[in-house]
Amino acid sequence: MRTYVYVDGFNLYYGALKGTPYKWLDLSALMSNILPRNDIIRVKLFTARITPRPNDLDASKRQDAYLRAMSAHCSNLDIIYGHFLYNTTRMYLADPPATGPRTVEVVKTEEKGSDVNLAVHMVDDAWQDLYDVGVVISNDSDLAGPMEIVQRLKKTTGLITPGRRRPSQQLLQHSSFRKTLRPAQLAAAQLPDQIPGTPISRPRSW
Repeated sequence: MRTYVYVDGFNLYYGALKGTPYKWLDLSALMSNILPRNDIIRVKLFTARITPRPNDLDASKRQDAYLRAMSAHCSNLDIIYGHFLYNTTRMYLADPPATGPRTVEVVKTEEKGSDVNLAVHMVDDAWQDLYDVGVVISNDSDLAGPMEIVQRLKKTTGLITPGRRRPSQQLLQHSSFRKTLRPAQLAAAQLPDQIPGTPISRPRSW
């Protein structure tokens, strides 16, 4: 069956990759391993470019290396960009002291546009009859709406939940099947340390 995969990059990173040695992930190989009977026509990664932060000045360089590696190595991959917003805001302490301030200023990071981009692409591709199966890698309940629309267009929908978190009930209601992304699957789908024919290599800290 013709299959398109829609990857919520922010959700995937924080749900399954952060703090692991599997960040150099080959999304195309991953999906071929998870769905071996499907014809994986396109993998669409929805993400945003980060900016360096004082506690990790090389984060953007590592991300850039990864995105360039994916573009060079995976012929069926599209990367669609949203953007990040960084705001300083005041928030309540979870366990405030008996005396003293009950709030603290924090830097809040928000990814904007990726969930909307994913929803639009998934519905538009279904409307154009580009796939039979649309698979979402995310646990963001905001994507239940487009998955419902895709089902009404007589397409099969699949949900792959990153990590061990309980899957969103809203997403499950509009999923024809569900799988959980496990560490062994991530380990088996890593890009080459050096991308053939390019100077791009896995960051040392990964």
